[in-house]
Amino acid sequence: MIKPRLSVIILNYKNAGLVRQCVQGVFKSSPRLNIEVIVVDNASGDDCLKVMAEKFPQVKTIALDENYGFAKGNNAGLKQATGEYALILNPDVAVLPGALEKLIAFMDEHPKVGIAGPRLTNPDGAIQMSAFTFPHFWLPIFRRTPLGYWPQARKQLTKYLMEDWDHKQNRTVDWLLGACLIVRREALQKVGLLDERYFMYVEDTDLCRRFWQSDYQVYYVADVTIVHYHQRASADALFLGLFNRITWIHLASWIKYFIKWGLRVPHPSDQR
Repeated sequence: MIKPRLSVIILNYKNAGLVRQCVQGVFKSSPRLNIEVIVVDNASGDDCLKVMAEKFPQVKTIALDENYGFAKGNNAGLKQATGEYALILNPDVAVLPGALEKLIAFMDEHPKVGIAGPRLTNPDGAIQMSAFTFPHFWLPIFRRTPLGYWPQARKQLTKYLMEDWDHKQNRTVDWLLGACLIVRREALQKVGLLDERYFMYVEDTDLCRRFWQSDYQVYYVADVTIVHYHQRASADALFLGLFNRITWIHLASWIKYFIKWGLRVPHPSDQR
């Protein structure tokens, strides 16, 4: 049996409709590519896996017994992946024709790259911030509250979000948003899977940092564009929701990150 070139991991949590559209888009965008699609369900209680069995019988499915979060859910799929490369893909992403082939070609041509991500855009074509420098301790506060409007905080956020770069060139970056990441599986086996101490958020930051630590590069591939339908809330809205569950999960993940890595902020992409 020929090994797939790419294993696509899609994690579902109560988004059966989006998962169906995403899977359909993956197959439609790359009809000639040898793809393995794995859908992991985080105990959603919806009809996602039933729809997969009926509409996409070629898709591998994994049913988890509870909602384990982003890291552990995606790891369940990564453990079953057999492709040369693995793609962690959010269900709210639309894959454009030829995008996956281009990502694979980039990885083939750059053997030192362990993780790469495409240019993400909003549905209106505006560039979505998906490449970042490693954060310092106050970044989560600046992003989650109106303190981000303070001039010194704004300066730090500009650096963190890489807003002084036009995002039109391929380049190394410290870390990439986990909505769409292609990973060299051989490298992943050396570096390790997503850290399951993070229920949600920051696991992408942590993974990229471990890849850099293991002498693999992390690359933003501006030549490849994929549409991400996620919309980030405004700072005011986030402040009003400061005490909601998602905010606390995010902050808890940041605390775990800094306990693990300390307060030193490296910028490995500046030297590559």
